Amino acid sequence: MSSTYSQIYIHVVFSVRNKRHSINKSWKDELYKYITGIIKSKEQKLIVINGVADHLHLLVGMKPSCNLSDLIREVKANSSKWINKSNYMSDKFFWQEGFGAFSLGHSQLPVIINYINNQEEHHKKKTFRKEYVQFLKAYNVDYIDKYIPE
Repeated sequence: MSSTYSQIYIHVVFSVRNKRHSINKSWKDELYKYITGIIKSKEQKLIVINGVADHLHLLVGMKPSCNLSDLIREVKANSSKWINKSNYMSDKFFWQEGFGAFSLGHSQLPVIINYINNQEEHHKKKTFRKEYVQFLKAYNVDYIDKYIPE
């Protein structure tokens, strides 16, 4: 075969450090555009991004040559530098260490896209911690409770 063909979908979740509600509605769209640019520059496809004040969800279409940990490290490092440089906050902004990553099949995309797009409504009823633990359990991921962000 002369080429590699694939379609890999990953739902990524990560939070703001120290349970802070730091992502402000007044600049979150600019943050999303900035993150989109980072992912595009790495030749990956951001399908949808959304979140609330304390965490983000990304749905990424990835090439098999992409290292997910490297990609998310770039997203978090560069976006936090951008937030700090933009002076959106009076103190330093940091992302929590680590992230959740969950693989999806093509048929699951409409449900996850809808889920990500409706984060604000969803989090009127459920905390980030509860949501995150549900994902870990649904995907049968072993975890240590004390490392789950509040």
